[in-house]
Amino acid sequence: MTSPQPRPHATGTDPVGFTSHDHAHCVESALAGAEARCAEEGLRFTPVRRAALECLLQEHRALGAYEVLDRLREGGFGSQPPVAYRALEFLVSHGFAHRIERLNAFIACAHPGATHSPAFMICRNCAAVAEAQATPARGALGDAARAVGFTIERTVVEAEGLCPACAEKAEP
Repeated sequence: MTSPQPRPHATGTDPVGFTSHDHAHCVESALAGAEARCAEEGLRFTPVRRAALECLLQEHRALGAYEVLDRLREGGFGSQPPVAYRALEFLVSHGFAHRIERLNAFIACAHPGATHSPAFMICRNCAAVAEAQATPARGALGDAARAVGFTIERTVVEAEGLCPACAEKAEP
């Protein structure tokens, strides 16, 4: 199996998290995009919110609120849980991050500002998380919803398995 080719950042429907890319550019670009969007929409992108997003962007794996709090504390932002929870709540409510239900953790959104239904692939071995875009209104779930007259407004799709690197290591 060949290594994935580096790329500057995710676009369109590309999953993020299992592919090689220019991670420094990925982080810088996401922070600049968040700052610009907050300025456009009149949102307060406070230093603690920026630091929380930067924590989530540092790795392509989900972080628990207390792990984010530890990193914020190291950055001088306080040690009380509401510091992290308020920042994470802001990031999730404005589409800069997602909550991974299965892990009770958070991850930076790979497609901030885009209206989408994320699907998360979670590696059970290394804890890497990749985000792709799902289309819940199509396929079996959409068919089932339409059959009972249900309108899907929000879905959370989370799949657990092995990322390409861990799967390659597991092969005999």
